[in-house]
Amino acid sequence: MQKLGEQLIELTDEQLNGIGLDDQLRDAIIRARSIKAHGALRRQKQLIGKLMRKADPEPIRRTLDALQRDNRVARRIFHDAELWRNRLLDEGDDALADYLQFLGHEDTSVTESLQAHHRAGSDKSRKTAARQVFRHVHDDIERKVQKEADSI
Repeated sequence: MQKLGEQLIELTDEQLNGIGLDDQLRDAIIRARSIKAHGALRRQKQLIGKLMRKADPEPIRRTLDALQRDNRVARRIFHDAELWRNRLLDEGDDALADYLQFLGHEDTSVTESLQAHHRAGSDKSRKTAARQVFRHVHDDIERKVQKEADSI
């Protein structure tokens, strides 16, 4: 139970509020975040473990599993967006055709950002356009993943 409670320390306040913990346990978790001394933190974690004995662990485990799954999906989206951005900037029209086929629809914002990147005269404006390409690609992939998840 203490290990499960230790995982709760790493959550944001918003994530912690979504679990529905009792006030005493929630306060102990929040307090543990601000403790820097090793011994004091160890004692606080023991207190959290003790308070966790009163809690039902299954909803907590399910919530933590869902959050970990969401984190893995977010990392995968970010990684895929980086790969597509690099490919779009390096390969040009061939990569754009593949990207649009991957999306399954036309995306003018990516096309416009790519054109801005190719027209850019300075390194600064090229970097800005490359970041914009990444943002559009990331958003597209995120929408695609969400749409796929909704259809399941």
